[in-house]
Amino acid sequence: MEPARALEPYRLSKPEVAVFVAGITSMGLEILALRIVAPQFGSHIYTVGGLLTVFLAALSLGYWQGGKLAATASNRQMRLILLATAVYIAVVIYANDMLLLYTSTIPLPAQYASLPAVIVLFGPPTYLLGFISPYAAELSAKQSVGEASGHVYALGTIGSILGAGATTFVLIPTLSVDGIGLLFGLSLVATALVLDFPRPSRRTAVAVLAVTLVLFAATSSASLGLDPRGDVVYETQTPHQQLEVIDDGDERTMYLDGARHSAIDRSDPERHVFAYTEYFHLGMLLHENPEDVDRVLFIGGGGYTGPQDFEDTYDVEIDVVEIDPEVTAAAEAHFGLEQSDSLRAYTEPGRQFLQETDEEYDVIVLDAFKRDQVPFELTTVEFMTLAEERLADDGVLQANVISAPSGSASAFYRAQYATMNEPFDHVYSFRTSDSPAIQNIQLVATNGGERTTQKDLLERNDGDHLETDLEGHVGNLLSEPDVDDVPILEDDHAAVEALLDPMLGQQYVIEETDADVAADTNGSDGAGDGDASATSEHASVRGLALEPA
Repeated sequence: MEPARALEPYRLSKPEVAVFVAGITSMGLEILALRIVAPQFGSHIYTVGGLLTVFLAALSLGYWQGGKLAATASNRQMRLILLATAVYIAVVIYANDMLLLYTSTIPLPAQYASLPAVIVLFGPPTYLLGFISPYAAELSAKQSVGEASGHVYALGTIGSILGAGATTFVLIPTLSVDGIGLLFGLSLVATALVLDFPRPSRRTAVAVLAVTLVLFAATSSASLGLDPRGDVVYETQTPHQQLEVIDDGDERTMYLDGARHSAIDRSDPERHVFAYTEYFHLGMLLHENPEDVDRVLFIGGGGYTGPQDFEDTYDVEIDVVEIDPEVTAAAEAHFGLEQSDSLRAYTEPGRQFLQETDEEYDVIVLDAFKRDQVPFELTTVEFMTLAEERLADDGVLQANVISAPSGSASAFYRAQYATMNEPFDHVYSFRTSDSPAIQNIQLVATNGGERTTQKDLLERNDGDHLETDLEGHVGNLLSEPDVDDVPILEDDHAAVEALLDPMLGQQYVIEETDADVAADTNGSDGAGDGDASATSEHASVRGLALEPA
């Protein structure tokens, strides 16, 4: 009997079990919240900071209000709080898309745009969970208030640690957002039932059954909803992002965190749906001897439309570095990717790959930036120097940068231009849209020789330098930008977020080639004049989903 008595202090009471589960759920919801909100508002620092602010404020308010009412605390009241929280989680599962859409229309500065959605979706359940700790402390069997409070809050913190770790490393890579929400809701329901053990009343049993049915109904109804973007072919949560493949007629698009990243025309595989992918050939046009190009590296795969186009167009070996293996798998399943001796995919961070490889490349294409998420380690002068070292003497580096060509929203483009100009002799920039809005700007860096003029490029295009016709693209060559007011980005100071701030809330334009015109174009590999046959798509940089054309 002595060992049993020794273990007695470590047995959790029913209220302490509730605290532990509430800790798991509150922190799990906080991690999950970013996956729910990011497709609409982006995952920049303002979204993350807003989430932390709302969750901490709601918990604090719950602690304070729960402490005021703790004198009347009972297991029954805790049971009602847990069941009410589970019901609200069902609301989040069922209506999060609608609530995100409606709250996104509230006229607020872009930095604060996500706050209404976060408050509506996650404020109430977090507030309710805040009641559990002071209630459990009041019901604790500990002899002193200090001991009871310390014990309860330690259990809540341990639960929060478990909730954060399990959601980040296990649940998000394994389950959908709805599935994770269902799991949290059922955990709260189960805990409410435990509070009435060993003989739960009929009222408790009915309430538990009703809330369980509501949770399953919300999950089932959400999965049956129609997506205005088209037919959902595939969707998953990866450790890095939300991944969706959606068909709108013959166009198949890969969405990453709600933003369009790659697209193909299933009726015309040679068509460049997004005009900016045609501009990837500019690196070959600026190469002095494209016929000598043997190895090409793409950093960033997406739907692998660019690498596959290069494989079809040139007799080269192509390596693609894509950090998310789920993206590569989706490209193989839905975008026609077939790895071979001429096209190989590697799963690791791009900079790490360059540091470890001993290969020498003739062309490197950097295509790993999102509208509001830019891995700073791929922007700095140290990275550009590393890329230059991995290039042949006449090698070319091309970066697909999302920014505006001029005005306040051009800060990131101009800083990236200045940074690339440090290790390289010449940097050229090409807009992909006639609009002054935020767009995909192509930066191409070379070494040696005199600076190539637009006239030189047009002559190359008219000659036999390349089979691909890039006349319209060369016409979009920009003059050298003023970089006096922007920093050289460095590893120890790459203020990428500050450079992206002016783009928040501004229009983002992706030019899309017209299907009918592309089908009639005689240029090889579907690469015609992107400007002559382009239509525009617009979206807010803060993360509103682009409407299909």
